[in-house]
Amino acid sequence: MATLDTKFKLNTGAEIPAVGFGTWQDKDAQRDAVAEALKAGYTHIDTARIYGTEPAVGAAIKESGIPRSKIFITTKLWNNAHHPDDVEPALDASLADLGTDYVDLYLMHWPVAFARGDKMLPKDNNGKMINGDTDYVDTWKAMEKTFKKGKAKAIGISNFSRKETERLMNESEVVPAAHQIEVHPYLQQRDACEWFRSKGIHVQQYSPFGNQNEIYSKGQNMGKLIDDPTLVAIGKKYNKNGAQVALAWGIAQGHSVLPKSKTPSRIKDNLEGDFKLDAEDLEKLKSVDKGMRFNDPSANFGWNLYIGEDGKVE
Repeated sequence: MATLDTKFKLNTGAEIPAVGFGTWQDKDAQRDAVAEALKAGYTHIDTARIYGTEPAVGAAIKESGIPRSKIFITTKLWNNAHHPDDVEPALDASLADLGTDYVDLYLMHWPVAFARGDKMLPKDNNGKMINGDTDYVDTWKAMEKTFKKGKAKAIGISNFSRKETERLMNESEVVPAAHQIEVHPYLQQRDACEWFRSKGIHVQQYSPFGNQNEIYSKGQNMGKLIDDPTLVAIGKKYNKNGAQVALAWGIAQGHSVLPKSKTPSRIKDNLEGDFKLDAEDLEKLKSVDKGMRFNDPSANFGWNLYIGEDGKVE
């Protein structure tokens, strides 16, 4: 297998594999996809409560026969369980579905709280999201308790701005081990990523292929990132494709990358995106940055996300 098997160190001292397997969308296909990923050599699986894929991930890991200690599992707290009393029960439910007694990384999926209760997307009669009144700092303090109990070996955040992260750190005890955000060659967020790194927070890239995902309406009337001529040309030099170059670019920044696929050949190809790009090629890739953010559910979530960050359209 032509992969470097790169790993990064979290501020807890634990190692995180640079290439993780994402399990967002295609819920019914995930058991087979995760099984395929584990067979291909992935040791890092990323899921979330809202994805509905935790049972599939757990089943695939169990069936693989790979020891739990050899796999890095991330899951995420959903917005309807931000109240401090709901955080540990939410993690317990995730652990039960995953068939494990700990996760390697537990992330707060968004800084925004929805109304408490069983509804993942609680809406009023007009279809507007009903927000909760829990401050994300209080949610984080409850997450810190799960970390201290060992149910989460590390805790982190996702989709926070630098300002929100700074406030979180100023008002709590545990520095987030990781921050999962949209980063790809079209949204490189160099200043933000450098800031997180300076605080000891590891950056994870979701949607590392940018507008490859059809769910992002903003990216539909333009060429796909993975077909970008600069990425494709660089790829030819290494006998790699544009998608693999996008992953290698992320790893070169010190980030872990979270590609997803249900196609066996692509699952394998993505793992082989862990290769070293020459400095001149990394320099060339700076020029493709469009500051283009494809995922911003601010209007739907009733919360102004990413204030002050690249790609934020006010």
